[in-house]
Amino acid sequence: MKLLIAIVQDKDANRLSNEFIDQNIRATRLSTTGGFLKSGNTTFMIGVEEERVDEVLAMIKTASHTRQQFMTPPVNLDAQLDNTSSYPVEVQVGGATVFVLPVDQFHQF
Repeated sequence: MKLLIAIVQDKDANRLSNEFIDQNIRATRLSTTGGFLKSGNTTFMIGVEEERVDEVLAMIKTASHTRQQFMTPPVNLDAQLDNTSSYPVEVQVGGATVFVLPVDQFHQF
């Protein structure tokens, strides 16, 4: 058995959750926040048999899309540095980060 921890952007979470339900894959859904853009993410904890890991990874890859987004860098309040104002910059967000971990034991009570 393997534990997959998948972090996806909120915009992709409902589609992925529905796919898990359709394919009879049990997942726990957690609301999380990213550190870089401070935007909402969803983290799925998925326990599956080793034979289904590739199938679940393919579902995550299909449902999770990267997209471009504008963000404003934090303002530097140091008066000794140049006094340029911050302009929005385009960054790539989305996709998925997935960790695959071995499970030594599984208990359900």
